[in-house]
Amino acid sequence: MSDLTLLTTENQTASLAVVTAESNPFRLVVDPKMRTLLRESLLRMIDHHDERLADFFASGQLALDSYKEYIELFARSLRETMETPQGVAYLLDAAGFDVPIEEINLNPEWRWKEIPATETGVASEPEVVIPQV
Repeated sequence: MSDLTLLTTENQTASLAVVTAESNPFRLVVDPKMRTLLRESLLRMIDHHDERLADFFASGQLALDSYKEYIELFARSLRETMETPQGVAYLLDAAGFDVPIEEINLNPEWRWKEIPATETGVASEPEVVIPQV
């Protein structure tokens, strides 16, 4: 996958640093093709979990009292899958990487870079953004 490069969009507000192979032995890959592969594999995983929950409910193995409970169980099911080497391996495979299960890191560290202080003198902290519905 060496043909992938870091791209930005016109409406992007933050600038992205371009990393060259010479400056970093680990190439940074943020690419529409990769994003599409991951999005499609996540959608397949979501469909699979939805179908399995529906099968369990239809067969009488799973009791559900509300959509709220269904969504909570659905989220739990996805979280539990992604906390396993097999869940991460599924995404890696879908993205074209052949990584042995025993080499999958389930707890990678966030390696935040130092953020310069803003005009107020306070460095802004990275934050997890949850999309609005």
